[in-house]
Amino acid sequence: MSYDFHVGQKVVCIDDTFKHVSIDQGIRKGEIYTIRWVGEYTHYIDGTFFGIKLQEIDRGNDDGPEGYGAADMPFRATRFRPLVEDKLKSLRGLLTPTPTKKVKEKEKV
Repeated sequence: MSYDFHVGQKVVCIDDTFKHVSIDQGIRKGEIYTIRWVGEYTHYIDGTFFGIKLQEIDRGNDDGPEGYGAADMPFRATRFRPLVEDKLKSLRGLLTPTPTKKVKEKEKV
């Protein structure tokens, strides 16, 4: 799978479910985040995956009772999609005609 993510990019969470994990991971489906790191990551249990770290969330050390000892582990990129800006916004203005001449106000009599 190809990913087109970069640092500074806005992304939307599309999957905030974690099987067999009872600790809140901090991401919420539908929320918008900013990427601060992107790349391949290898975890001794989860294997190698393409991941992203978010400016809004620092996961800290994963050393709790269910933790794996990873420091600020990235989220899998598959949990996010790039935020789609409204690319048609500038074209919508063309649908509503605007006057090209300034209309003179009627003089009061």
